[in-house]
Amino acid sequence: MEWIAAITAGLVGTAVISLMMAMAPRMGMPPMAIWELLGSMFDPSGNRALGWAAHIMIGVAFALIYAFVWSAGIGSATVLNGAAFGVVHWVLVGLAMGMIPAIHAGMRAGATPAPGLFMMGSGGLMDFMGGLVGHTAYGVVVALTYSAIAA
Repeated sequence: MEWIAAITAGLVGTAVISLMMAMAPRMGMPPMAIWELLGSMFDPSGNRALGWAAHIMIGVAFALIYAFVWSAGIGSATVLNGAAFGVVHWVLVGLAMGMIPAIHAGMRAGATPAPGLFMMGSGGLMDFMGGLVGHTAYGVVVALTYSAIAA
């Protein structure tokens, strides 16, 4: 596994999905600012810097997982595998969103609404599809970046 390539791919993939999330409301979709959800996880009043830091770290961590799995011989860093990994990533994240109220300070305090499974509690099918498309794009970008740098 190429560590620098994986970390760089995670940063690039996170930048792409973050731009997609930031643009979502401008395209008629519900707000998808995961950094705000993460920022209010430990402090009900929210901490945007902490939310961004967590978002970036999670993006890099998933890219490291992708690279580890690819280096173990399960798939490879291609567009198709990146998309497939992104879909699996979305399933894991979508399920986690249904469980997050149990550990989220802002939700327990009533300051942050619970997103529900696959974020459907806040934006319904639009959030579901936005998350699926965003995570698929993240997976493709991670795969392409990783393969370009690790080559």
